[in-house]
Parts: sequence; structure tokens; C-alpha cells
Amino acid sequence: MPRVMGRLWRRVTLCGSVRPGPLMTLPRSAADVLKDHVVFELECIDRVYCNVYVPKLQRELAVAGFIREHLGKPVASTAVLAERTQAFYDEIRAFAARRGIEIVEFAAGQRKDDVMKDRLAAFLAAGRTEGVVFIGRAQEKVRVFGTTRRRDADGNAYPWIVRESRVVSQWYFYCYDASCGPFFLKYCGYFPYNARLCLNGNEYAKTMAARARIGFTPLDNGFAAVADVAAVQAICDGFDENVIWDLAARWTAALPCPFTDADAAAGYRYEVSVLQAEFSLTQVLDKPVSGRIFFEQLIRDNLDIGRPDQAGLVFGRRIIRKGPRATPGRFRTRVLTEGVIPALHIDYKHSKIKQYFKEGKALRTETTINDARDFGIGKRLHNLPALRAAGFNATRRLLDVQKISHDPASGQQIIDHLTRPLTTQSGTRVAGLRLADPRVHALLAALCVFRLLPRGFANRDLRPILGQLPGVPAESITPGKMTYDLRRLRMHGLIERVPGTFRYQVTDTGLAHALFLTRLHDKFLRTGLSQLTDPASHASPRLAAASRAYATAIDDLARQASLAA
Repeated sequence: MPRVMGRLWRRVTLCGSVRPGPLMTLPRSAADVLKDHVVFELECIDRVYCNVYVPKLQRELAVAGFIREHLGKPVASTAVLAERTQAFYDEIRAFAARRGIEIVEFAAGQRKDDVMKDRLAAFLAAGRTEGVVFIGRAQEKVRVFGTTRRRDADGNAYPWIVRESRVVSQWYFYCYDASCGPFFLKYCGYFPYNARLCLNGNEYAKTMAARARIGFTPLDNGFAAVADVAAVQAICDGFDENVIWDLAARWTAALPCPFTDADAAAGYRYEVSVLQAEFSLTQVLDKPVSGRIFFEQLIRDNLDIGRPDQAGLVFGRRIIRKGPRATPGRFRTRVLTEGVIPALHIDYKHSKIKQYFKEGKALRTETTINDARDFGIGKRLHNLPALRAAGFNATRRLLDVQKISHDPASGQQIIDHLTRPLTTQSGTRVAGLRLADPRVHALLAALCVFRLLPRGFANRDLRPILGQLPGVPAESITPGKMTYDLRRLRMHGLIERVPGTFRYQVTDTGLAHALFLTRLHDKFLRTGLSQLTDPASHASPRLAAASRAYATAIDDLARQASLAA
């Protein structure tokens, strides 16, 4: 029997060395592959950054008209507005004093969101459901209206209002709304006192889901688990321009305002436009490890996704590369890494798409539109539905355009199934097949032989070949060990029992996995590790050189760190 097995083994080795012809396969889209792994998904407007401004005070002549006609001043100079600015500052400080609100002086480079995070936790812990959490003050450079001197034909000086950059005070009102959750409203402390409103649709959805008593597990800026996905998606869809307008109207009326009732009666009222809007698709995956592996493979297969032809498909826009009407902007794919988490970035004019694996749980795709005119849409708040459609369409198109050569998550599942222990229905624990174990490798090699036996094989047939391959005496392999190994192979789906007998046959899956893993071990791992370990080996100079260069770079970095310390 061993002699026959030896001849059969040589035949399998020779047959295994034959290179099969190429297979004609087409890569699948990321959207198709994700269908098998997504537990649930939610589309939601993420962060919205709005401009709160007075339309009648956005041009130089309009400011001059406000000063001379509305205020009745003889000279159109912004100097006359200093008293109004000081009164606004005094009103803010009085407002904070009456309500016991802390005023925080932001330091240069300080992360304002971190300050809000700490104070918001204490605010909610105290049982508060709505109000101003704190007021922040920072010095920032902005474009404002100033007064300069000009001279007429006779050489006489006269004031002239122009736009210029100045470092002025910015007042941040960090608040918590009972419907929209946390947000901030920032007033510029200089005429015409434009403001910025920043709120988040995902935070709105969390707040409304909690009010509706819908169970969920929060994710940073999203949801990790949801009891009723359809209901939460309906809440996300309800975050629209009306919600934003109502929030802006209520809080500009409740907070200190630099304009008086007389100003409002004259038409000097705040309006809202969209400066920046983010549209997020969160796809929570079934297994975190599988999701990370899937995203890393997705990046490798789509490094050209930022090319003009691909970007045109993703954003649904015509891109002209040459001529006087060429589309502005750089078309590129950027892979940025924060810690160990990579992120894929694609740019189009002032807009971009960012894709990353969020908190080890979900694939996050975010389209950020910084200028609505990139899509031929206006900036006023009533254009948000059209902007929303453009953002979510780009997000979905990206997943359709992205191609992936294979599903790495399914491959990881197979590796886990083979290598991890299993437990039968009766509670018996069956060990996994550890790929680096010589005994496991001998079992896989034996399967390649037994596939050629038409009647299958029995326990006694496995003993001689299992001893021959690792070079141990066949007598040392007891029937109990054979039973143990047969159970491992059968429970992991590599063999199956012939009905009514004590013989076994190798499954198609078992043969495929055994051939691949044995060749991986013999042709790749063993050869590569030998070349890396043996300094005298010249079989692969590029591999050895790369290894030495990597080791040298690590040593250099270690020495530099030691010197710096």
C-alpha cells in the first residue's frame, strides 16, 4: 500500500504543477459584494454648516445705505457702529451672568469640540434637556467691512467702505436643543455680524429616536445597532430645511442679537444658506474583522477611482480636461491614514467623498459638498432637497463604480472555519486545523492522494501516509489519533462519510482547499522564509534587499527616537 501511495502522490504532484488556463472573470461592484455582509444601513444628512446673514448688508453700498439712511448718520463710516458692537458684547456678558453660563476664552489651536464634549456630558448628567451649555470667545481672521480714506479730484479726503481681512472676536454659543441635540451658533463680533450655524443630522436622529422610544446603540456620529431601521430612516429623512430653519429662528430669537426690532422692521433680518453639507451612508457590517479586511481590499482595487473619467461617473458630472472651459480642481485618489485606520478620498472641484471603516463596525461613505454651485444648485436653504439628492446619489454611485476582485470577507470566514475549534451539538470540542502544524499539513497533503481513490479511504489507509509525509513511524500513530484527525477533517467539511460504511471521500471543497494550502506552504511560505533567513541565498535578491532595507529603516528610526529622548 505505501508503494502504491507513493506512486499516486507523485502523480498528484505532477498534476498539481500543470498551470491551468486563465479564467475569464469580471470584478464585482462594491455594492453587490456588500449586500452579503450589511446588517443594516442608514442614509442621513450629517453635519450641516450654514451661513446666517442679513442679505441687505452683504455689499459695500448696502452698508453705506444702512449707516446713512437707516441710522441717519451724515458720514458713511463703520466707526459709527462701534457703540452697537460694544452694546452687543455687553448684552452677551449680561445674558451669561443672568443664567449662570460660563464664558470660555478659547486658546489658539484649541479643539472647541473637545471643550463642548466635556461640558455637554455634565450638562446632560444634571438632567438638563435644553439650553446654552457654554459661551466661547475666540479671535479669528475673517472678511469684514472697514473704512478707508480716498481722495476726490480736488485732493479732499472722504471715507469709503471696503471689504478687508481683520482679526475680530467670534462668539460661540454651544447649545443643546430638545429636538436637534447639540449644535453651535457663532456670531462674528463685527458688523454686519454674520453668523454660522452648525448642526448634525445624525445627532438629530438620535434625539428623535430616543423620544420615540426606539432602541438603538449609538455610534460616534451614527448608529451601531437599531431596533427599528425603517423608523429611524424615516427620522433621518425628516431632517430637512424646515428643521434647520425652525432651529435657526428659535435660537436667534432666544440668544443676544446685534440687531434691534427697528432693524428687523426695516427689512434687516437674518436669512440662512448652506455653506457646507455632508451626506453620509453608514453600512453596519456583520463581522468587524471581515469589514476591515473588505475595506482594505477595496482600497487596493480602486486606487484609480479619482481619475477624471471615474470621478465623472461618481459625481454624475461632465469633466472637461482641456481647453478654456476645463473643469477646475485636482483629480486624484488620496489614501490618508490616521493611526491604523485608512480613509479613501476623492475630489471634485470644491467637493469630496470620504470613505473609511468607522470604529471597527461600519463602512462609512460621506459626500461633502462645500459649494452647491459645483452641482448647479443654489446655496439658499430651500435648495437643500436638491443638494441632498446630489450628495446621496454621489455616495451610491461610488459603491457602484468601485470594483473589487474578490470578497475577502468570505475568504476570512473560510480561514476561520478551518483554523478555529468547533463544538458539535453534543458539546464535543473539535480542534481546528492550524496551518503551520506539520501534522495538519500532512493531513492536507494526504487528501490530495485520497481524492484519486474511487472507493474512498478508511482509517487504516490514513496511517501509513500520515507517517510517511512528516517522517514519523507509522506505529506511533494510533487508531485513536486517526479517529481524532478524521473527525477534524469531517467537521470542517473536507471529507464526508460514505453512507453505510466506515470509509470516507474527499469533498470538492476539501480537495480545493488542500491543493491550495499545500502549495501555499511548499511553494511560497517555505521558499520565501528560506530566502529571508539565509543571507547567502541569491535566489531572490530583490526580496532579501527589501527585507534589509526595511530592517535598516526600523533601526534608524529607533536610534533617532533614542537620541530625541
